Amino acid sequence: MVRNGKQYVESLKDNRCIYINGEKVNDVTTHPAFAGITGSFAKLYDLAADPKNDMTYTTEDGTVANKVFMIPRSREDLAVRRRAITQWAEATCGFAGRSPDHVAGFLAGFASYPEVFGEYKQNVLDFYKYARDEDLFVTYVIIPPQVDRSKAAHEQEEKYLPVGVLEEREDGIVVRGSQMLGTSSAVSNYLFVSCITPLRPGDEDYAISFVVPMNAPGLKLYPRPSYAMGKESVYDYPLSTQFDESDSLMVFDDVFIPWKHVFVYKNIEATRDQFHKTPAHVLGNNQAQIRLCTKVKFLIGIARKITQMGGTDKFPQVQERLGELASLAATVEGMLLASEYECIIDVNGAARPHHRYLYGIVGMQDKIYANVISILRELVGGGVLQMPSSYHEMVNPETRDDIRQYIRATGVDSEARIQLYRLAWDVIGSEFAGRHQQYEMFYNGAPFVVRGHAFRNYGYQEPLALVDQFLSSYSLPKTVTQEV
Repeated sequence: MVRNGKQYVESLKDNRCIYINGEKVNDVTTHPAFAGITGSFAKLYDLAADPKNDMTYTTEDGTVANKVFMIPRSREDLAVRRRAITQWAEATCGFAGRSPDHVAGFLAGFASYPEVFGEYKQNVLDFYKYARDEDLFVTYVIIPPQVDRSKAAHEQEEKYLPVGVLEEREDGIVVRGSQMLGTSSAVSNYLFVSCITPLRPGDEDYAISFVVPMNAPGLKLYPRPSYAMGKESVYDYPLSTQFDESDSLMVFDDVFIPWKHVFVYKNIEATRDQFHKTPAHVLGNNQAQIRLCTKVKFLIGIARKITQMGGTDKFPQVQERLGELASLAATVEGMLLASEYECIIDVNGAARPHHRYLYGIVGMQDKIYANVISILRELVGGGVLQMPSSYHEMVNPETRDDIRQYIRATGVDSEARIQLYRLAWDVIGSEFAGRHQQYEMFYNGAPFVVRGHAFRNYGYQEPLALVDQFLSSYSLPKTVTQEV
């Protein structure tokens, strides 16, 4: 089935354990920290459920599911999947980094290559089909807490800092510890838990993968401060109020996991291979680049509209900066489409976006986003600092005439101008904006990690062959032998 927004919202009312500002959240769907993003994700489900949007497909098992769960088998399938994901990305302007389609791609990748999971492969297939057919929102935590990164998991000063196996039982395992970063976990249905950072011999207790419902006894969420709380108007903070996903520390206080939900158990090699031997990592990052493409388009649209409004788009120096933004946006989109067009069909028949182009742009994501924001700041100028404190000044009879008179543009009234500049500030200057710049910088880990993906996946045989071919075309000049 494909859920609608109301069904999604109802599924979150399950007494999950979330603490924010020192208090337990009674209902995540109405709490001011989470109501905005809950409503935004509900709109995604409504969008997918509407037949006119063509976001469903008939699965291999004859069920009807959301296309975000597709296992692509061809270039055409990848294009179909991209168009569906793009609709969701456009609905959030690209600002929902962990929307329901992200981990859906990982699950599809796992299910397309189940042999990696050995004796637990049926668990993977069963849960994939369950999540697909119930249209579940699955998020993940796959990074250990930042306690001491110089030490392996088993070398930490306490045994259960990263999540690990506390006890093995006949009916399952009990896990203890914590994991980060839990983006959107507060408003999801299930959590996929594993470790994507390299594990070492001795880390077997932490070499696990499993899924767990968000209301599992002993599972606790500690979100960062909310950027939606205290913002009384969407007009003043249009992005903060609607798309603050929240990021959470996940604490596993002796959580029971039945065997049917275990994917990897004390296996370092399988913990690594689930991401990179299967198509999971490329499909998840394909979704991420579709989202980034939409987000960058949205940002350069703001830049273009602001310069049009102020008349500065007629200046050559402004056109040069707009042209630079256009080049950056085209680079992201071009690499996305190239990875799709040059896709590779793996041994199990799954279509994988080409690693060279996918990881090439992933490796530049932090720099591209920072550059876009820097140019947008420059083009916006000081105008964002001279906005009224809130919409109240625009409706208060004592102040509204001044606002209408002095904060406007040629042919543009104060309401439209302030609305656009408020949006720009929520992109470049608010707490929400700062979080997004940090988020994009570390979207796939530290810069050396993401550049490492680009290095390993480029395929240096071709450029090396070009160099070798040229070097072989000439040699040391032949000269008359000199007498000694």
